[in-house]
Parts: sequence; structure tokens; C-alpha cells
Amino acid sequence: MNNDFATAMRHALRSTRALNIPEATRVIQDALAGRSGSAIRTPTPDITPPPPNQRSTPFPVDPDAEVIEPRAMPEAEEPAEKIGDFPAQRRLRKPLGEAVRILRESRLPSGVFGSLQGVGMPGLAKQVPPAIVPDGAQFLARFFTCPAGSRSYKLYIPASAPDRPRGLVIMLHGCKQDPEDFAAGTGMNAVAETHGLVVAYPGQSAANNASSCWNWFKPADQMREVGEPSIIAGITMEVMSEFGLDRDRVFVAGLSAGGAMAAVMGETYPDLYSAAGIHSGLAYGSANDVLSAFSAMRGEGGLASSPKRNADGHRLRTIVFQGNADRTVHPSNADRIVAAATPTGAGWTVQKESGRSASGRTYARTIVADSAGRPAVEYWLVDGVGHAWSGGHSAGTYTDPHGPDASSQMVRFFLDGQE
Repeated sequence: MNNDFATAMRHALRSTRALNIPEATRVIQDALAGRSGSAIRTPTPDITPPPPNQRSTPFPVDPDAEVIEPRAMPEAEEPAEKIGDFPAQRRLRKPLGEAVRILRESRLPSGVFGSLQGVGMPGLAKQVPPAIVPDGAQFLARFFTCPAGSRSYKLYIPASAPDRPRGLVIMLHGCKQDPEDFAAGTGMNAVAETHGLVVAYPGQSAANNASSCWNWFKPADQMREVGEPSIIAGITMEVMSEFGLDRDRVFVAGLSAGGAMAAVMGETYPDLYSAAGIHSGLAYGSANDVLSAFSAMRGEGGLASSPKRNADGHRLRTIVFQGNADRTVHPSNADRIVAAATPTGAGWTVQKESGRSASGRTYARTIVADSAGRPAVEYWLVDGVGHAWSGGHSAGTYTDPHGPDASSQMVRFFLDGQE
């Protein structure tokens, strides 16, 4: 066994213990195929909140942190630890050969998911129940490839309009999420069924970001016709062509890193989308490397240089949701998104109102509209919501069921622009 292969197997074993089976499988496949460098990862911003018992500062994030295996530790079982107020199961250690067999057979050691059920803490794996699909609807797994790369995506086709949908929503998940998790947490499929929309959920790959974050902060992924924007745009155009949709009926939305990437898509492809929904995200050009990304997340702007824009300066209609208790992406980022989306010139009015959701969350809503009363920007600042999808469902991660329903409000805002 050569050194590269041994290194890859150690990385695969660590990924298995962390329940990151897709990453472990990828590393093994690359090693068996003779592809080198598969075990190396560049630290990237992970827009996910730390466990509560680690929140001594608002944003305790170390972009250079690594998990280092002991050099000469026997493969013995380690003492049980505690995670917050919950006892953690003893760490599962398996011989390398057995771990490889487990991955090849696509199975997990028994009891792994059972030990995590009910904990509900950030960063831990969570089983997402199978999607509920109404009779006549479809939730399809697809794969897209273009010169910029490849990504899988899920596509929801509503039973209410299987052949001639009213529009398309592109949904971009946050870090440590995937399309199934994001669909379950946002409940967007149910909203789409009501309004006759198709929904596409592009999935970020662990091979391109270790935490499955969209790379919103990299200059190469902030440009038109290259990088991740090109891939997401390609998925969008593929679905548009399939269902005969034009730009006026195509929308993009996202949470956290996905929200930041939705802002990138609105800037780089304003000819493809008519409106954007950004939840707990960051404005386009907020960062251009790891250092400026964490600075922006803390609300300390100014480290990023101006990005090279390939757009025509057109501002998309934009709806923004932000929790004022968000300790991962500072709420001031929402103000920057609103400022960037607000049209300049005379004739625009600003209306402010407050309200309370059915579950008790209060919110402030700001609407920027033209002289005919057509809103160009809506901003919902929700009291008490952290880094989570407002009005989401507990079946998915990073949700707050008590807030106003962000999915319904985004779709209402999107469709209002068609009339």
C-alpha cells in the first residue's frame, strides 16, 4: 500500500466516523482509480452555528481548524463524551479493512443514527424522512454536467400543473444541507403544489466544499459563464427549456450560503431570473476569500475588493428574510442586500409595517415600491429567529417553525411580479 493510498484510506475512515459517507465514498473511489490529492481539503467558511455550549463569542469560527488523528493510538474504544446536555455514544472504531467494506456495501454501523435522533444540534447528521409526494406529482433525482462542472439536483413537478407549470423556483440549500433536507425544512414543494410551480434543488458536492457550502466567497464562483454560477444557470436553463418557461416566470432563492449564492445568481444572470429570495444570506461581493468571508459574516464589511461583474446592472426584484437573533450571519448583511437591490432615482416609496405570525413571532416589514405600488424590494426582519428558515418545518435542519412562512411569502412576492 503506497503512501497516497494509505493517506486516502485514513481520510476515508475519518469521514466514516463523522458520518460523512458521500465524502468517504468519493475518497475511496478516487484512490482506487489512482486519482491523487482527493484527501486534501482547503478550509472554507462553514455558515452553520456552533453548538450552544461553544457560543462564548458571537462568531467563534476558525477557518484553519483541522481534525488530527492521534499518531499511535490503538483502535480501542474511547470513553463516552457529552455533547451539551446529551450523552454521546462511544466513538465507533473499525479496522481499516472493515471500514472499506462498509463503504463499498453502502451501509452504516448499527445504532449510529439512533444515537443522534432527538439531539437536534447543529453539525450533527439528521435523518430526513422520505419526501411526501402527492398522487400525480414527481420528485425526481437528476444530474447536470457542463464545462464548469457537474452537480446533481432534485426536481419537484407538481400534480397541479405537470405539463404547463406557472413558473420555476431554484432553491439553493445552506451548509451541511442537501436538496432533500432543504425541501423538507422549507416546505417549498407544498407551496409549489398550491401555485402550480416546478422547483429545482441543486446540490452542492462535498468534493467541491467539505461542508457542502456553495462557494459564494470565491472570485471564480462570482462570475458569469464560469464556476458554480454557470452550473446553477445551466440547471435553470435545462428546466426552463423542458417546460417552456421564460425569464418572467423564473426565480432563485436560498438560505445562508445558498442565500449568498442566490445573490450571486441575481447579479451574474439578471437575464435569467426575474426575482430573488435571500434568507439569512449576504450581498453579492461581500467577500473574495476566506478572511473577508468570515469578516462579512460577522458584519465587519470592507475587507473584500470590488468583484468583477459580468451583469448589465439590472436589479432583480428581491425579498429578504433575516432573523434578528442570528449569531452566524450578522443581520447587518440583510441591510446591505436591501441597499443593493433598492432602485435609485425618484418615484420610489418606502412603507414600513409590523406584525405577528400565527405562532407568535413579531416582525418588521419594509416595502420599497414604484409609483404604481408595485414592490421592488421586501425586507422581513423577524424577532427571535436565529440562523434558520422562518416558518420552516422540523423535518429539515435550520428551521424556525414559529416565524412567518418565508416560503409562502417568497412565492407570493415572486408571482405578484407577473401580474
